[in-house]
Amino acid sequence: MRLVFAGTPETAVPSLKALLESSHEVAAVVTRPDAPAGRGRRLAASPVGEVAEAAGVEVLKPARASDPEFLARLTELAPDCCPVVAYGAILRKEALAIPRLGWVNLHFSLLPAWRGAAPVQHAILAGDEITGAMTFQIEEGLDTGPVFGHLTEPVRADDTSGALLERLAVVGARLLVDTMDGLELGALRAVPQSEEGVSYAAKLTPDAARVDWTAPAMRVDRLCRACTPSPGPWTTLRGDRIKLGPVRPAAGGGPLAPGEMKVTRGEVLVGTGTHPVALTEVQPPGKKRMRAADWVRGLRPAADERFA
Repeated sequence: MRLVFAGTPETAVPSLKALLESSHEVAAVVTRPDAPAGRGRRLAASPVGEVAEAAGVEVLKPARASDPEFLARLTELAPDCCPVVAYGAILRKEALAIPRLGWVNLHFSLLPAWRGAAPVQHAILAGDEITGAMTFQIEEGLDTGPVFGHLTEPVRADDTSGALLERLAVVGARLLVDTMDGLELGALRAVPQSEEGVSYAAKLTPDAARVDWTAPAMRVDRLCRACTPSPGPWTTLRGDRIKLGPVRPAAGGGPLAPGEMKVTRGEVLVGTGTHPVALTEVQPPGKKRMRAADWVRGLRPAADERFA
């Protein structure tokens, strides 16, 4: 089939590469416009844009998917189907109507659970034991379209959202290619989503990533893993904002008040609403991320100091 792929972040790269290596023709790639990146804040192409340019594929970067020039070019390209992975822009009916077989999205949840922008983060935050990926027909509703295929993936006890999303991006790429193959053969029929079990996964803001030390240890653990690497869990100490990595259950250390620190056997323990957790990595303001044990040696916390 003749395809126009839409995607933007690193998460979408495995799918683009898999489609480029498949029997299908990727006639063009649609991605978000170049954005400031790095310390110099220079404009840089998206990860998908970089891969497409290196492969010699035409790259379209409309400010909006409703731009008339973009719609005209998409019509000229005459794609059979437009596979999508984390494109990051709203698709209106004018764009949806152009490809013969529509737009097919690879979404990283088991729909109708976790419709929206951050399904992997919310799966971890909710303590889901199983998640997965689905391909579905895009319509104007939020991730409401009928489903072509799915796969499941266990959520490991130490999974961060970054690690889980990386696995899903790889296995999901194969699912997306299989879906394109099935559509080409006429062997796939989309099945409507269930009306039960609908949940939504709004983007997690930095404010939502602040650790509440009065919460149970399990909640603190899930929040830190869900927010790693983005937007990044954090807390405050001595008036400074301290970025954290994932935490892990503490082997001992005795009861601690919420936010109270204790250094023992090279571990930095912090009290929660239930039992203490151990910090793994810390990033103080203006410094690089470091092991919590290295950070605390330079800190020399007072006996009554607490995270807030």
